[in-house]
Amino acid sequence: MKRKTKLIHGGIANDPHTGAVSVPIYQVSTYKQEGVGGHKGFEYSRTGNPTRQALEELIRDIEGGEAGFAFGSGMAAITAVMMLFNSGDHVILTDDVYGGTFRVMTKVLNRFGIDSTFVDTSNIDNIEANIRPNTKAVYIETPTNPLLKITDIAAAAGVAKSNGLLTIVDNTFSTPYWQNPIELGADIVLHSATKYLGGHSDVVAGLVVVNSSKHAEDMHFIQNSTGGILGPQDSWLLMRGIKTLGVRMEEHEQTTRRIVEFLQQHPAVKKVFYPGIETHPNHAIAKRQARGFGGMVSFDVGSEENADKILGNVKYFTLAESLGAVESLISVPARMTHASIPKERRDELGISDGLVRISVGLEDAEDLIEDLNQALNS
Repeated sequence: MKRKTKLIHGGIANDPHTGAVSVPIYQVSTYKQEGVGGHKGFEYSRTGNPTRQALEELIRDIEGGEAGFAFGSGMAAITAVMMLFNSGDHVILTDDVYGGTFRVMTKVLNRFGIDSTFVDTSNIDNIEANIRPNTKAVYIETPTNPLLKITDIAAAAGVAKSNGLLTIVDNTFSTPYWQNPIELGADIVLHSATKYLGGHSDVVAGLVVVNSSKHAEDMHFIQNSTGGILGPQDSWLLMRGIKTLGVRMEEHEQTTRRIVEFLQQHPAVKKVFYPGIETHPNHAIAKRQARGFGGMVSFDVGSEENADKILGNVKYFTLAESLGAVESLISVPARMTHASIPKERRDELGISDGLVRISVGLEDAEDLIEDLNQALNS
């Protein structure tokens, strides 16, 4: 089954009870049992819900894993994955991760004794150099947020496996349409499904896919025990969004390539960050492990003042958190998505006050380029 077909026909594609081509929203909390333990596969909706199950089987199929799990947000998914570990365990993470990931590791999970080290995983040697006796996993975000750095998933997974570690990949930016980390050796893949998978700025969700029955058993235990599940209404919205993921990702990419070419030539832009540029670090790796480069672009305009002028003059780019939707979004990571990271750390990573991040939507490419041009000229 080809990718676009699998997006529509993967998982549970219709309702076996009625023949409905769209899985219904089972807005229910509990289920009738004919006798104690005599249920029809569902007993309580925290443990399992037919609509959520359809979504979980869909993401399992399109990521090529053993089992999928749906959570109430991307951060709930990340937190649930980290609950696989125990007090005293250590995790190596990509340095340029989403600010919420940095925050939960350094401000919340550290209180439970889970230690973390942030390194530039685009250099595989950094992973090996930071492995400790108590290290249990390598957590990779690729492409990263917001500098679009690329980590070689297969190489990182090879180092992890040789040291008995799990490989966890945040695949939010690429989506399973462009990149499948499990095929490259990852053990666990997660998504902020709020972004491209939902695609319409109308749902908040997180998804996890694991590559073995043991990981599936452990993740279901955590999901059921902690209860951060996705509700049936949002599960249905997410399935609806996933059906058009392929055509959306292709359109995002085509428009993004034109915008990147424009930004590279504009005198107000100091640097453009996009893995599709041949001079981008690890461009060759991105080209090898993914089928596309995505719709996220960051560019540096030199100062906070210049960034604010752009934000104040764009017409078709909406100033907002999040990404991956049909409408184009614009943000300043240093003061928005990555504000939870201390300034000295942002400066060290290269997340400058003049860094602008755009999520390219589905508007006409010419309109978006003209909008950016008049804003940059301001």
